Amino acid sequence: MNTDAPFWDRIAAKYAKSPIRDEAAYQQSLARSISYLKPTDRVLELGSGTGTTAIELAGHVAEMTASDLSQEMLEIGRARAKTAGVSNIRFHQGSVSQAPEGEVDVVMAHNLLHLLPDLDAALSVAADRLPKGALFISKTPCLGEVRGSIKYWLIKTMIPLMRLIGKAPKSPVQFFDSGSLEAAIRAAGFDLVETGNYPISTPGRYIVARRL
Repeated sequence: MNTDAPFWDRIAAKYAKSPIRDEAAYQQSLARSISYLKPTDRVLELGSGTGTTAIELAGHVAEMTASDLSQEMLEIGRARAKTAGVSNIRFHQGSVSQAPEGEVDVVMAHNLLHLLPDLDAALSVAADRLPKGALFISKTPCLGEVRGSIKYWLIKTMIPLMRLIGKAPKSPVQFFDSGSLEAAIRAAGFDLVETGNYPISTPGRYIVARRL
């Protein structure tokens, strides 16, 4: 089991009750993603958490697989999907490397890539699941963009302390900037189709990439 699973299981209920930090930015990125989806698409979301985005997007595609490390997060997602009357989501427990096998039309990763110990390995999983021409859609806080600022110093200082007292996952948070993230996505076999910052602060880098 990944050593971060117990942390996410423990905070799942609290996480589910937390409001989206920037609703306008979330809705903007959601709308951009919907514009790329087709009713026939099979979608795999990595790091789906409590299923908020999977449930929002499920009505626009044929099949949605919501995969996450935390079983507790997924149980909340299942309950939410049932309440929402959404029946085309399959919930799968496992790390990114344990994502379901088989080709899909779209792979998504929201607020996930900066939390993974090996970005290149995660992008390789996404590429392996996609045929040529299919899409990888991600949104990632690029903490390296605020390097040198008070905000950057606070984040760099607080995260190790939070990990020490069990308030953050054990895997180190990645502080890459948007340029290095985009370069890694290209190196994994993708061509960038669209990029944007939602929100502008931090920023939350939204990327749509096509498998070469």
